[in-house]
Amino acid sequence: MSDATTTDLYEVTMAMSYLREGMTGPATFSLFVRDLPPERGFLVAAGLESVLDYLSGLHVGPEDVDAFASAVRRPRRDLQPLLGLEFTGDVRAVPEGRIVLAGEPLLEVTAPLPQAQLAETYVLNQLSHQTAIASKAARCVLAVAGHPVVDFSLRRTHGPQAGFQAARLGAMAGFAGTSNVAAATALGIPAVGTMAHSYVEAFATEEDAFRAFARSHPGPVTLLVDTYDTEEGVRVAARVLRDLDRGPGSAVRLDSGDLGALAVRARSILDEAGLPEMRIVASGGLDEYALDDLIRSGAPIDTYAVGTRVGVSADAPYLDSAYKMVEYDGRPVMKLSSAKVTAPGPKQVFRRPGYADVIGLADEQPPDGGRPLLETVMRGGQRTGTRPTLDECRERFAADLGGLPSAARRIRAPVAPRATASERLSALAARVRRRIEEQTAAASARSAATERTVSGPHGSVSR
Repeated sequence: MSDATTTDLYEVTMAMSYLREGMTGPATFSLFVRDLPPERGFLVAAGLESVLDYLSGLHVGPEDVDAFASAVRRPRRDLQPLLGLEFTGDVRAVPEGRIVLAGEPLLEVTAPLPQAQLAETYVLNQLSHQTAIASKAARCVLAVAGHPVVDFSLRRTHGPQAGFQAARLGAMAGFAGTSNVAAATALGIPAVGTMAHSYVEAFATEEDAFRAFARSHPGPVTLLVDTYDTEEGVRVAARVLRDLDRGPGSAVRLDSGDLGALAVRARSILDEAGLPEMRIVASGGLDEYALDDLIRSGAPIDTYAVGTRVGVSADAPYLDSAYKMVEYDGRPVMKLSSAKVTAPGPKQVFRRPGYADVIGLADEQPPDGGRPLLETVMRGGQRTGTRPTLDECRERFAADLGGLPSAARRIRAPVAPRATASERLSALAARVRRRIEEQTAAASARSAATERTVSGPHGSVSR
């Protein structure tokens, strides 16, 4: 089976029905986040490259048809129309690394209806997860205020692929390295790490462990000092590194307890030992909130390592994202469901200074000072350009972050800018709403008339 089967069952049942009904006209679907999670002033668009890889390779083969038939409990011949389905459509999207706001399309897909429908689940999965993680990593970069921060999340992310993505997205947001060897190798970013408590426990004494580790690593080393007694561990590390003349570039790592207070004491011990150049690394349950507290307290920590809470975006592990049809065969459509109203028509986001963004129709001219965010990244099922480098994505993020209002950058109680709708988009939404309401009212009237016709004055059928 291929990735075509990595989809929800209802995508298959709808695509099958569309094909049986001959509904293969072009459909546009818009993917956006309705509302930001609590304590978020912005999002960082991510996951687009994974989506483009999927769409460019999408092909329903014989084994996929067998899997679909089994899943829907239908004869294989009923699913046969899906055989050979490929993505031949266009994609417009916000490039990875750009900052986006609630309600703004991150991506719009225009393709024959069955293709656009079948792709929904995978596209939503990748953009939602990676945007959530990239946004969490970005907040960590803001919190450390220029100090290095590295990724230690692999062991607790939701699978190896998620761990790789967390390393990449952290690097895109400005992390200095990752513990993930595969990601470091593939992405060309520094691999970082120290030792585990089990390493120290394997030796008779803490000093034996530190000396053995230093012998195995001729360059600077980082020693984990909190296996037993943290302050004593710092003293032992200082003695070992001073004896071996290995102070410059080396560090001690604090992984538990009151990291701020322990860092102050560790700095004093290292300085008294004549090792002012030795650095202090802190880890252990850190996220942007803990980082912000430590930075504000003035803790003498040089490098921060974040893991579980960032790799799974623990405080906001999902986004209220949606992939909704906005046009079919030239007819703009919208949802009117309570609290889930959507805007019709293909769209564009126009970024203005101060993030006074305007969401308009795709064929609108930019408002004064506005620049379009969505770019055509796929046409006719093929990428329109080369894959951007990690450095390019990082530069986009840094540029957008620099223009973000300070209130949106706050770690606690941020105030997110809100995009507004253009006059043309608002007018289109009003027309489509009116059309739907009139059609609904007419259908209701017909139903009522039918009810009166078939029912007599006492509820019996008229003859």
